[in-house]
Amino acid sequence: MKSKSNCKVSWELIIHLCAWIFLFCLPPMLMGHSRELPERGESFRMMGPPLGMAMIFYLNYFYLVPRLLFLKRNKTYLLSNVTVCILMLLFIHMWFELANAFFPTSPPPHIRHLQTWEFILFRLRDFTMFALIAALAAVIRMSQKWHTAEVARQKAELRRIEAELKNLHNQINPHFLLNTLNNIYALITFDTDKAQQALQDLSRLLRHLLYDNNQDFIPLNREIEFLHNYVALMRIRLSPTVELRFDTDIPAENNIRIAPLIYISLFENAFKHGISPVEKSFIHIRIFTSQPDSLTCVIANSNYPKRRNDISGSGIGLEQVQKRLDLIYPGKYNWTKGTNSEQTVYTSTLTLQIQST
Repeated sequence: MKSKSNCKVSWELIIHLCAWIFLFCLPPMLMGHSRELPERGESFRMMGPPLGMAMIFYLNYFYLVPRLLFLKRNKTYLLSNVTVCILMLLFIHMWFELANAFFPTSPPPHIRHLQTWEFILFRLRDFTMFALIAALAAVIRMSQKWHTAEVARQKAELRRIEAELKNLHNQINPHFLLNTLNNIYALITFDTDKAQQALQDLSRLLRHLLYDNNQDFIPLNREIEFLHNYVALMRIRLSPTVELRFDTDIPAENNIRIAPLIYISLFENAFKHGISPVEKSFIHIRIFTSQPDSLTCVIANSNYPKRRNDISGSGIGLEQVQKRLDLIYPGKYNWTKGTNSEQTVYTSTLTLQIQST
């Protein structure tokens, strides 16, 4: 961060030096078009206005704008600039007198007659130029302040989003583990062997949670493997009356990356509300690449809403999905969900704009 700041200051200094070198060299270059070489007196005389401009610019840039304009002392700022511009006019006049003293010249007769008018016109021109230079310094300095404030705001927003995502990650693990442990607990009561197999499957899931959940994005194949393990774990406790299908249509060789555990709450919701202990049920899951840059997950399940007194889940799963989508895929996802007109089938379709490496 420090090196970036030093680099920024260096570039700013180079730009300022180039601008002022050009401005100071411009009068001699323009005079060189009318004569082979400009006289030393004319060259010295023409250095006065650029020098005055530089003093006004940096007086505003480093002092007047930060100390007055930024503090909303607008009247004092305007009065100070008028005073400074008048003082610079006196400075330019003294500079010309000094040039005439060191490099005396005899102006042509028609110039002598127009000397008073020239003095007035030149001073008005210089005052206007000084005012424009002061305004330029104010605009540049205020633009820098706005840019600095905007960068600070973006960094604060990024820190807020990172903190919120971290909080959501911390919520996902207990929520997921709570539902899984409830399933294993149910298995123990009627099938110990299946419960042991479930514990082994759970250990593989925990490995994914420990090593992948802390990353922003992981390979899609790894997430799909995790979801297959989860479905295998859930399948153990299902009765023969439940039809469970999980299909994937994704190229074997792909470099797609996805946010970890973005689908798990959708899967949990399907297993929680899509299974009836007495009636036929189904859960159909399909994940596929609908377009080269889109990944779609469709989950359709029979709809058996839980009673209000059923606290097997905390109910925050789908809310977490919505928050994570808004934070990780802002404007880059489409999620539709709901039941059919008979309230018998619940369908959730989530399409993400995917990124590749």
